Amino acid sequence: MFTRLREDIAAIRQKDPAARSNWEVFTCYPGLHAVMLHRVAHQCWTSGFKWLGRYVSQYARFLTGIEIHPGATLGRRVFIDHGMGVVIGETAVIGDDCTIYQGVTLGGTSLARGAKRHPTLEPGVIVGAGAKVLGGFTVGEGAKIGSNAVVVKPVPAGGTAVGNPARIVRAETRSDTPRQGGDAQAGGSSGAGSHARKTEFSAYGITPNADDPVSLAIHGLIENATDQSHKIDVMVAALNQLGAHLEALGASKIDTAELRKLGKEIQDM
Repeated sequence: MFTRLREDIAAIRQKDPAARSNWEVFTCYPGLHAVMLHRVAHQCWTSGFKWLGRYVSQYARFLTGIEIHPGATLGRRVFIDHGMGVVIGETAVIGDDCTIYQGVTLGGTSLARGAKRHPTLEPGVIVGAGAKVLGGFTVGEGAKIGSNAVVVKPVPAGGTAVGNPARIVRAETRSDTPRQGGDAQAGGSSGAGSHARKTEFSAYGITPNADDPVSLAIHGLIENATDQSHKIDVMVAALNQLGAHLEALGASKIDTAELRKLGKEIQDM
């Protein structure tokens, strides 16, 4: 019990630069309190004391603003940052070293009792603030869910999902996924682990240079349409100039060489 508590505190200090001491984390972080009380509620639930498990979970919700069903399974070093408004459903499974921000919902879309209705987060997943992950699918190891994304289908390992409905905007190889567990364990109470991770922790699931390809395509179309409109305006102006020039010359005085020159100018635009 105390080993897991030390791991949790070390993981929080590693991921949150605002954490100044172990005592501050232990006394002032509702995400840690919610996880600690969930372990009690989950033990009651799995031991057959269903009502007691629900009561403990509701007490934790009252204290922290974080609602975790006692049937949900949480791994080691799970960090719920800020946490207000987080809802985690009964059949949700959260792997080791996952990070969940405020306003996140791990919800179900099925009404079938006993079915896997809520998502599974594999180790190292980061779920940004306000994101909704809905359904009994799996979010792969090291994946990132952007803030306010609505995820309704599986996310591959190392991928980044954004938007509503969410789209995969970046798919990394498994070797790129962060391994935070070794750091949290090696760091002890200080949380400054001696093992270097392969990638930096991405707060709120923000990944550099991970622009939405749909947004990029739309911007490209807008720029192309603007460029085409400008070219059309230039061609219309040139044609108007050609017509005025012909009227000035008169039908009997048309200079063929000059017409060719104007036509070439139009083609070059």
